[in-house]
Amino acid sequence: MPSLPANTSVTASTSEKQIPNYVFPLILVTSLFFMWGFAYGLLDALNKHFQDVFHITKLRSTLLQVAYFGGYFLMALPAGYFVKKFGYKKGIILGLLLYAIGALLFIPSAELGEYYFFLISMFILACGLGCLETASNPYVTVLGKPETSEFRLNLSQCFNGVGSFLGPFLAAFLFFGQNELSSKKATTVTHTASLASVMYTYLVIAIVVLIIAFLFYRTRLPEINEEEQLQEYAQRHSKPLWHNRHFIWGVIAQFSYVAAQVGIGAFFINYATENWAGSTAEHAAKLLGISLILFTAGRFVGTALMKRIKPNKLLAVYAIINIILSVYVIYGSGAFSVYVLMAVFFFESIMFPTIFALGVKELGEHTKQGGSFMIMSIVGGAAIPPIMGVIADNSGTPMSYWVPLICFIVVLYYGIDGYKIKAKKQLVLV
Repeated sequence: MPSLPANTSVTASTSEKQIPNYVFPLILVTSLFFMWGFAYGLLDALNKHFQDVFHITKLRSTLLQVAYFGGYFLMALPAGYFVKKFGYKKGIILGLLLYAIGALLFIPSAELGEYYFFLISMFILACGLGCLETASNPYVTVLGKPETSEFRLNLSQCFNGVGSFLGPFLAAFLFFGQNELSSKKATTVTHTASLASVMYTYLVIAIVVLIIAFLFYRTRLPEINEEEQLQEYAQRHSKPLWHNRHFIWGVIAQFSYVAAQVGIGAFFINYATENWAGSTAEHAAKLLGISLILFTAGRFVGTALMKRIKPNKLLAVYAIINIILSVYVIYGSGAFSVYVLMAVFFFESIMFPTIFALGVKELGEHTKQGGSFMIMSIVGGAAIPPIMGVIADNSGTPMSYWVPLICFIVVLYYGIDGYKIKAKKQLVLV
């Protein structure tokens, strides 16, 4: 018995020394959430922009989402192994370098004026983002007490939302503004000017990302040993990763949520211009920016509510609200239906970080690997929008929103039951 109090005091002492040191690393890593949020904020605007510039269908325009989230899917598992072998810091630097390379490739893509070269550039950029998310999301969950992991991740993801809403506002000015001002000019002039605006935007992004990579290179970050940090759960969670029910359902729920989020954003500008008489692409892009402000506000509000409401319960309530709102989006019309669609952004805000944190909770030594699979599930953003594109081309954009509605039903189940952790049964010898 004397060993137990000794162990306890050592753990407490270690915790007292380590937790204060986690503050600056948490701030630095949180800055990355802004960067990939900004990249995502530009994505949906690029979708509509490329429809106009290259004169492609809605279905074909979703190849941009396929390239983006396909990069996440293919990079997540290799990135997870890389982070497990070399640590969080090197994983983050690798992600930033790939991010910068992908952004720089937008320059030759614009000069060539080929849609498929943009897809390749976006794919490489997304590989970098996938690497960043694979390292950063689980890193935030272990930078402190396990019981507050959902709160920490939601707080960091708030800044992801800030980046997300700035993207569409910038796109409205740089991408669509020039199209509408030069609508009476020759198509080739508009085409060249539009692609130039995309090229310079991503050149600036590349420079900023390289500066951040240098800062990470020069900064010492603590490497967290999940096996030691979560040792109180070791016996309970020494089972294989795929024997954790809450993790499996977490992957399914995350796939569904990301599919819903990406599909909603990808066709937002189409929905607004088709349902709101007189709404232009530039106006709709600004509405998308406001929607992402609501998304960001929802994360801050949700993070505050989690101090009083259990994360899974808040997740379930938000899912129910979005299911109801989606029904109106499908069957409503006019400006009000666009406002309802904008409200969906507010209530989907907490879903990604909450599902992620609940999914990797108490995985112990499997935390990094589990985080990799959770990031791989982002491939839902590549798999589902083409389905919405087919429906939108054949039955109208509003009907395509049946897809995210179904996805929110899956998220609802996770918040009600799928999140539950089943303890490993102990063998009792009599």
